Amino acid sequence: MALTTLDQKTALVVIDLQKGIVAYPTVHPADEVVKRASALADAFRSHGLPVVLVTVGGAPPGRTERVRNVAQLPAGWADLVPELNRQPGDHAVTKRTWGAFTNTGLDEHLKKLGVTQVVIAGVATSIGVESTARQAHERGLNVTLAVDAMTDLNADAHINSITRIFPRLGETGTTQQIIDLLGNIRA
Repeated sequence: MALTTLDQKTALVVIDLQKGIVAYPTVHPADEVVKRASALADAFRSHGLPVVLVTVGGAPPGRTERVRNVAQLPAGWADLVPELNRQPGDHAVTKRTWGAFTNTGLDEHLKKLGVTQVVIAGVATSIGVESTARQAHERGLNVTLAVDAMTDLNADAHINSITRIFPRLGETGTTQQIIDLLGNIRA
């Protein structure tokens, strides 16, 4: 579904734009994703709207074929990229699962603020971004996905999320389209 509107109480949720994650090889250059996500964060802040900065700091229990020893990650791996310019009013979330709502208090935080819609950006499109979008949709939030402010480690997974999954969860748009719609929100 094409981008049509933003609710008066919309929050930006930025997924896993942290030093260790943006260092991975991605489908679209991570520096461009960071630049666009930073522009969104600045725009949301200037309109007095909530900004949520999510990092991954662990992995859920359970067997997988992939080795997940988070304890062996280098120092600074989970630090937010400085370009996001974290502000005192931003809400920080550290997740240990793919989605930002699981056991983090994010749902309660957004409810307390009266948020009815989230705009989601970040890495990886098919993992953290998609999982968070699914969880937001399940909670009854309107979901908008900033498709040019996200990327993935796998091109097929990225395209699948954007073309097949996201239109079923909410609306998609570009960073500029979202920033333009913010102009219609009364601060």
